[in-house]
Amino acid sequence: MRLKGVNVGFALTGSHCTIKETLPQVKLLVKEGANVIPIVSSALEGTDTRFGRAENWIKELKEITGKDPINTITGAEPVGPKKLVDVMVLAPCTGNTLAKLALGITDGPVLMATKAHLRNLRPVVIAISTNDALGVNAKNLGLLLNTKNIYMVPFGQDNPKGKPNSLKADMNRILETIEAALQGKQIQPVIISFN
Repeated sequence: MRLKGVNVGFALTGSHCTIKETLPQVKLLVKEGANVIPIVSSALEGTDTRFGRAENWIKELKEITGKDPINTITGAEPVGPKKLVDVMVLAPCTGNTLAKLALGITDGPVLMATKAHLRNLRPVVIAISTNDALGVNAKNLGLLLNTKNIYMVPFGQDNPKGKPNSLKADMNRILETIEAALQGKQIQPVIISFN
C-alpha cells in the first residue's frame, strides 16, 4: 500500500463536470491505505447540475471514505491546529477556488481547511479544472505555481479549439503527485498534452 498511514484531506469543489472522474481517485487513495478525510465546497454540496445531483455525490463520497465530509468553515478550522492531515488535495479545483487561494481569501470549508493546513508547512496538491486558467485566472495559477508547499497535478488544455482558456489536470495522476509532494517534490512535466 503506497499511502499506508497517510492522512489525506481530499477537498472537492464545484467543477461539476469533473466530479465523476475524480471520485475514483478518492477510491484509489483509500485502496492504497490512505485515511481520507473528505471536504466539500458549498457549491458542490448545494448544487444539482446536468452532471449529477449534489446529494448523490455526497453519498458516494461518504461510501468511499466512510466519513461525513467536512462542509462548514468551523468544521474545517481544526484541520490546522490538530494537524489532521499530512497532505491536502484540492480536486477538482475550480478557477474560483484557485483565485481565492492565491489571494488568501478564506470564505468556505475548502479554503479554510487548506489555509489551516498550510500554516503547518505541509503539502497541498492541486488538480485544476477551470475554463479560465489561461484567461483572467492565469495570474493566479502563476502565483500558486511559485508558492511554497503547493504542488500541481500535471495539467493541460482539454479542449484548445472549443475552450482555448481551459485547463484540466490529469486526475489519474493524483496519487503519484501526492507521493512526490510528501517528499517535497513536484512531479514533471507539469504541463502535459491530452492528445
